[in-house]
Amino acid sequence: MEQEGISLTQAEWSVMECLWAEGPLTGREVTARMEDRCGWSRSTTLTLLGRLETKGAVSGAPDGKGPKVFSPVLRREDAALRETEDFLGRVYHGSLSLMVSAMTQKQALSREELDQLYELLKGLEGERHA
Repeated sequence: MEQEGISLTQAEWSVMECLWAEGPLTGREVTARMEDRCGWSRSTTLTLLGRLETKGAVSGAPDGKGPKVFSPVLRREDAALRETEDFLGRVYHGSLSLMVSAMTQKQALSREELDQLYELLKGLEGERHA
């Protein structure tokens, strides 16, 4: 399965955030962290780890004779891009300018954010003329 095509539920995102930040972790370590963060039971976390493994988002490999150790396979950047593309298509019919317009009407951009956006647009324009 193409990793960039993996879609994550909100609960799966929570588990992935844990693995991206602290992985690789044993199932016991993930369940302890998710219990602390979300109040989830062991079975809930292990079910989510199983789903993520089936999707190809994580790999669960036995650590010698010890417990299974889970590592993220899906990169956070790829998952975020997929979610952004889905959101953009679903809510703004694929129009980035409509999204930016809607966001800036509700929230003023800082000078730094405006400068970053301007530099990004200049770079994209330069690529088109190259």
